[in-house]
Amino acid sequence: MHFTSETSSDGVSERRFVHDGVPGVLWHPAGSALGARPLVLLAHGGGQHKLGPRDRARRCAARYGWAAVAIDAPGHGERERTAQDERFATEVGELLAAGRPISAWVARHTAALAERAVPEWRAVLDALEALDGEGLGPVGYWGLSLGTVIGIPLAAVEPRIRAAVFGLAGHASLVESAGRLSVPVRFVLQWDDELQPREAALALYGALGSREKTLHANPGGHLAVPEFEVESAERFLGCHLPCGAR
Repeated sequence: MHFTSETSSDGVSERRFVHDGVPGVLWHPAGSALGARPLVLLAHGGGQHKLGPRDRARRCAARYGWAAVAIDAPGHGERERTAQDERFATEVGELLAAGRPISAWVARHTAALAERAVPEWRAVLDALEALDGEGLGPVGYWGLSLGTVIGIPLAAVEPRIRAAVFGLAGHASLVESAGRLSVPVRFVLQWDDELQPREAALALYGALGSREKTLHANPGGHLAVPEFEVESAERFLGCHLPCGAR
């Protein structure tokens, strides 16, 4: 893991890195090592990048004393877009302009991205675990939309993840992985989501194998997740990642 820059403000250190060609950012309380403190993996949504979750990451560090990390998903942020990525963007734009549904196209493309992203996230976890010789504290995952498409198969194979916040997704390709989950899950659903059919999201929630799972549904479209859901998700993770809020 090669760190390329470090800045600190308001008690939070922000360190940019590259690991095996994947750009990322690590946040933690300034003036302290990563150590064995809780770590939250923050996955961005489709069309966004690693700095999209910055506000949440800074709150994790400043309010809870956690560390947080985000990486660019394949074809996002500073990463090169393949011909397939470019073709997908063009086709989805044409479908939207024609007023046609895009959920099936998004499902196929994001499932392919997840196949590449899962081993990348695991490699970053390995690198952070070895960073200062102290190992990692409990690990949580927080990602909606594309972040869920990546996060469910990741949590299904990654034993270091102890709790997860998912939502805004319902692809059938996720059902098998969802059934293998056992960690506590908070699932966020927007009732009027224009990008993700409600029935598919409800079906994915039903497929989650976790005994502790909670569905939080709110009115509004895909991007209208209310701020109180963000704060509620923080409290949920706080229950499962010891090192309580100050």
